[in-house]
Amino acid sequence: MNEQIFDNMKLHKASEPADENICDSPCPVSFAMSIIGGKWKCVVLFHLVDGPKRFGVLRRSIPGITQRMLTLTLRELEADDLVNRKVFEVVPPHVEYSLTTLADELQPVMESLAQWGEHYYKTRVEKDDMALASA
Repeated sequence: MNEQIFDNMKLHKASEPADENICDSPCPVSFAMSIIGGKWKCVVLFHLVDGPKRFGVLRRSIPGITQRMLTLTLRELEADDLVNRKVFEVVPPHVEYSLTTLADELQPVMESLAQWGEHYYKTRVEKDDMALASA
């Protein structure tokens, strides 16, 4: 099984431009980051952890993302089999996005990342506040 995963990583890596800073051999972290890396992908995935969301709800829950960028991000995540897109044939039609079972496996990672981000943010704010107080 692992050999198949590494073969897939080699294929994926071969289509990426060469970067000397990335692991020379198939690196699982580099491969994962090539799928979920970028400014918005993890944020979108994190907002879908709670359950399916319509496009407008998703956009309102992510400050700073444009409609175009959300559309592109959702398309990429759908192409990578991390997001399901369900079209409801009603008037007016609407679309709902949800995590695939593959993306569900990322839930603990997303929760850990959120906890780390909150801790890091608090640490930085305290450090900055102390620096301002001593200045």
